[in-house]
Amino acid sequence: MLTIASPLFLLLLWEFMSRTGMIDIRFFPPPSAIVNTFCGMISSGEMASHIGVSLYRIFVGFLAGVIPGIIVGLLMGLYSPIRHFVSPIVMALMPIPTLALLPIMIILFGIGDLSKVVTIAGSVFFPVVINTAAGVINIDSIYLDVAKNYGAGRVNFFLKIALPGAMPVMLEGIQMGQAIALLTIVAAEMMGATSGIGYLIWTSYKAFLLQEMYVGLILISFFGYLFSLLLRGIQKKILPWR
Repeated sequence: MLTIASPLFLLLLWEFMSRTGMIDIRFFPPPSAIVNTFCGMISSGEMASHIGVSLYRIFVGFLAGVIPGIIVGLLMGLYSPIRHFVSPIVMALMPIPTLALLPIMIILFGIGDLSKVVTIAGSVFFPVVINTAAGVINIDSIYLDVAKNYGAGRVNFFLKIALPGAMPVMLEGIQMGQAIALLTIVAAEMMGATSGIGYLIWTSYKAFLLQEMYVGLILISFFGYLFSLLLRGIQKKILPWR
C-alpha cells in the first residue's frame, strides 16, 4: 500500500498545485489533462505505434547486449588469458558514452531500427560483462576444484558452476542494463528517429505540446518500473535463497 501511495500522493500534489495556480500550468499541466491527452492518443492509434516501435528496439537491443555480455563475462572470469586480453578493451571503451557514437551508428546502419538496436546493445553490454566476470571471479575456489576433480566437462563447468555462481552479481548487471537501455532509447530516438517514445517527447517539446511530452516521459517511467519489477521477479525465481 505504501508503494502505491507514494506515486499517488505525488500526482495528487501535482494536480492540486496546478489547479490552484501554485505552479504554471503552461509548463506543468495537471495530471488529469495529461491522462485525457494520453487517452486521445490511444484512441487515435498514434500512441500504439510509438510504444510498439520503442519496445521492439529496447527488447532486441537488450538481448543483443545481454547475451554476448554473459558469454564474454563468463570467459573472462574463467580464463585469465582471456581476461587479460579483453579487459583493456572493455575498460577503454566503457567510459565512452554510447550516444556519442550515435552519429557513427547512423552513418553505418542508417536512421532506422538497426542503429538504435546497436546503440542499446553497446550500452547494455558493458555492465553485464563486468558484473558477470566479477561474479565468476568471486566464486569460492573450492567449487572450481571439486568440478575439476570430478572431471566436469566444459559445458557442465559453464552451466553448473560458472553460470549459477555468477548469477547473483550478473543479474544486478542485467538490472542496471535495463535502466541504461531505457535512457539510451529515449536519447537515441530524440537524435535520429522518425518514431518512438523519444521521438514523441522531442517533437512535442519543439512544438510546445507539453501534455504530449509529459505522456512520453510518464510512459518511460512506467516501463522502467515495470521492467525492474519483472527482473526482480525473475531473480526471486532463479535465486530463491536471495
